[in-house]
Amino acid sequence: MGADPSIYAARRERLMQAMGPRAVGLFRAPPERIRNGDAHYPYRQSSDLFYLTGFSEPDSALVLRPGAEKERATLYVRPRDPEREVWDGRRAGPEGAARDHGVDAAYPIEELDKRLLELVANIDDVYHSLGLLPELDAALAAAIARLRLSERRVGRPPKRIVDPRGALHELRLRKTPDEVDLLARAAAITAEAHVAAMRAARPGAFEYELQAVIEYTFRRRGALGPGYASIVGAGVNATILHYVDNTARLEAGQLVLVDAGAELDYYTADVTRTFPCGGRFSPAQRRVYDLVLAAQEEAIRMTRPGATLDQIHDRVVELLTAGLVDLGLLQGDPKERVADGAYRRYYMHRTSHWLGMDVHDVGAYGRDDGSARPLEPGMVITIEPGLYVSAADETAPAELRGLGVRIEDDLLVTDDGHRNLTAEIPKQAAELERICG
Repeated sequence: MGADPSIYAARRERLMQAMGPRAVGLFRAPPERIRNGDAHYPYRQSSDLFYLTGFSEPDSALVLRPGAEKERATLYVRPRDPEREVWDGRRAGPEGAARDHGVDAAYPIEELDKRLLELVANIDDVYHSLGLLPELDAALAAAIARLRLSERRVGRPPKRIVDPRGALHELRLRKTPDEVDLLARAAAITAEAHVAAMRAARPGAFEYELQAVIEYTFRRRGALGPGYASIVGAGVNATILHYVDNTARLEAGQLVLVDAGAELDYYTADVTRTFPCGGRFSPAQRRVYDLVLAAQEEAIRMTRPGATLDQIHDRVVELLTAGLVDLGLLQGDPKERVADGAYRRYYMHRTSHWLGMDVHDVGAYGRDDGSARPLEPGMVITIEPGLYVSAADETAPAELRGLGVRIEDDLLVTDDGHRNLTAEIPKQAAELERICG
């Protein structure tokens, strides 16, 4: 995908049509970050900038000018530097950026501040995300201030600063076939990794060993690595939603919750599976697991055009709350426990989120009037109900304390329903016991 500039050109064109002819769009790469000493974190390009260009280097920017006669799409990049490239790797430079990424022109990144005044003069809207990059905010503010002082000689300042995420993120929300293909391939790699982790989950192993198996599989299959910090929580650690220490030893009889997804060419899977260390669910574990699985399968059945994430979540809450009463974790009428929010003690997160280039991907969840937006073909979501019983919950039956179960799949909304991109990853209890036994 990264090698085909026509994909990115088509995306830029759709965005420029939404911006209108009297607008300029500014999209800047985030800076590199120091990890410690003089060592940097591995660089990861802004999803928005990569979506529009396929360009992955730091110190870069894209300028879009829909109404210009020439240079409608321009990249600003690091110049070639043979000495620095010996140390830090190859650079495309302006010539390579223009040649390989289908833009109209490319210039050294240092030129952007110098050209900013003329870029924003006499236009109506500057599409720019304020607050993300203070240096660009300051440079833009300075250019606008200068135009105000010299409007008769240089040109008038822009009328509005517009958040580009409204138009751009609506494009990213609806996946094209090439994006779906990448998500499906990421899901296939993730499937292999999860099954490998299940087979490695033996009493005495450590959580980080499972993490190593998972991330080795990601890299061996050509993924960039994990799309987010891998979660491997055994026993009570599974009740911590974003547990990433991954340092504990696995013990026979524990449940192990693994939440991990491969990122392939900037698109990530997001999958959770919960399985028994030692190969068998206890009766109490099985009751909780079957409850979560039944809720997840119902939510998956509901996923289709016209449904909303609120409807799906509300149905999951109904099912889980009724089950919590049956398990003795809640008391009284399930409808009343839904109404008073008592279920949130054990189910404190939502059932779904958008998925794509970011694990919690972009796009509005509601309409302008505040109502929930209906699902449409091309959207990709997660379905991930769970239940988490604190080990310190003295009101819970003893056999349920310290149990955490979450089951998560990635679904593409299609014209006639959905396609489960991660369906091949085992989740039926009997199959998990066979793999883990």
